[in-house]
Amino acid sequence: MAKRTRRTHSAVFKAKVALAAMGGDKTLAELAQRFEVHPNQITEWKRQLSERAADLFGGGAAPAEPPVDLKALHAKIGQLTLENDFLEGALIKVGLLSAKR
Repeated sequence: MAKRTRRTHSAVFKAKVALAAMGGDKTLAELAQRFEVHPNQITEWKRQLSERAADLFGGGAAPAEPPVDLKALHAKIGQLTLENDFLEGALIKVGLLSAKR
């Protein structure tokens, strides 16, 4: 048997195969022969369909929060600390704040 070249399947084809597998009336081997794909591929598409089906109806997980830029946050903390120290020194010089803090 000659080795087959890599194929790309459309989303419609994948959904059709996965739905046929979810139906349960045919075995994976029968579906693999009918659609000319490997049984492991059918299993993977079936798993993906079952995991993502709720997303179609808005029942999926909440959207992930955007990643936090720790470098920018640390820079902001440093800037605010410097400003607070400067203002504290200015208030002490003016006499509005005691130096015992």
